[in-house]
Amino acid sequence: MVSNSVFKNTVLFLVLIIFSTSCSAKKAQGDSAETKQVLEKTSSDKQEIKTGADNYVKYLPLLKNKKIGIVTNQTGILTSKTHLVDFLIENKINIKTIFAPEHGFRGTADAGEHVVDGKDSKTGLPIISLYGDNKKPKPEQLAGIDIMIFDLQDVGARFYTYISSLHYVMEACAENNIQLIVLDRPNPNGSIVDGPILEKQYTSFVGMHPIPVLHGMTIGEYAKMINGEKWLKKEIQCQLTVIPCLNYKRNMPYSILVKPSPNLPNDQSINLYASLCFFEGTNVSMGRGTEKQFQIYGSPFLPKRNFSFIPKPNFGAKEPTYNGVECYGEDLSAIAKVNRLELKWLIKAYNETADKTKFFNSFFTKLAGTKKLQQQIEAEISESEIRESWQNGLETFKKMRTAYLIY
Repeated sequence: MVSNSVFKNTVLFLVLIIFSTSCSAKKAQGDSAETKQVLEKTSSDKQEIKTGADNYVKYLPLLKNKKIGIVTNQTGILTSKTHLVDFLIENKINIKTIFAPEHGFRGTADAGEHVVDGKDSKTGLPIISLYGDNKKPKPEQLAGIDIMIFDLQDVGARFYTYISSLHYVMEACAENNIQLIVLDRPNPNGSIVDGPILEKQYTSFVGMHPIPVLHGMTIGEYAKMINGEKWLKKEIQCQLTVIPCLNYKRNMPYSILVKPSPNLPNDQSINLYASLCFFEGTNVSMGRGTEKQFQIYGSPFLPKRNFSFIPKPNFGAKEPTYNGVECYGEDLSAIAKVNRLELKWLIKAYNETADKTKFFNSFFTKLAGTKKLQQQIEAEISESEIRESWQNGLETFKKMRTAYLIY
């Protein structure tokens, strides 16, 4: 017969075993959950899109002991929100000059506004404007520079002038034997290739190359195409290095870290920009002087309807079209994302405008890159027929660009 003492000890031993086993199981579950969180975070980190600026292990070694020029503005930031200029200075890179495109280094100037040269208040570095009469860096402005860095956030539209600035910077670098490093950035409209191809006789700063309105390329890919197709003056080519984005594919959605220019305040405006920018060549406002730039359209000459707006001077539009005048049109700020160049709003506005002879202005042909689009709309050609007339040109362009795609 087992004594009470032995019985109690046996029970106590069994209780301790059960308790220990339970604790071990809970700890294992906790460790498993913690491990899962770490793995999920690591996986998430791996999938986060990184810009060329973030891919600094690829370009910092190239900049050591060199004198650097840099073409950038407020969009030239790392995902940490550190500006590229500040990041390079922290890493002991010798920046000689900042070159600023349309809208200036801090991105505060109106579209088309003259931007003067000056100094960056934070770093004291000289700033040279690449807009107005000085779209292309002059040899004396490049004197002493060993490498030029180009880091601007493009939005994938032919008439967005950052790719025109890219052309002139590449040309200046080629002529002055300066290496160019382009820090690539995703194209928020990167999956869309659409619109008429620019015809050579309509070349301007809002359309320099024979490409469609929406080209579906990153700015690094576009630089490769400019070089490869020999579009620079006298078919010269520059010494080009593109630092690619990481974890990026062109069909991925991408939300820009800061607005690329004063009148593109959000993702919706960037998505609608190419479609609504055609209104800049008409008597219709696309919302400059409101808080919904490139998300609404209207004019005093369209029929009165429920939606209207009154443009007033604001950040990015000191003298907006129809300042203080009520404009009637449509609010597109809440519509679903468009996946092509939309013509329906342009055609609708033309058809509803009282005096059609005053609808288009001379700037429209520069934006379209062809006379045909205006002629088609005036002849009441259907949207589907207009779109069909682009297809041969688009197919030729798509084949040509394959040699330059990175993603």
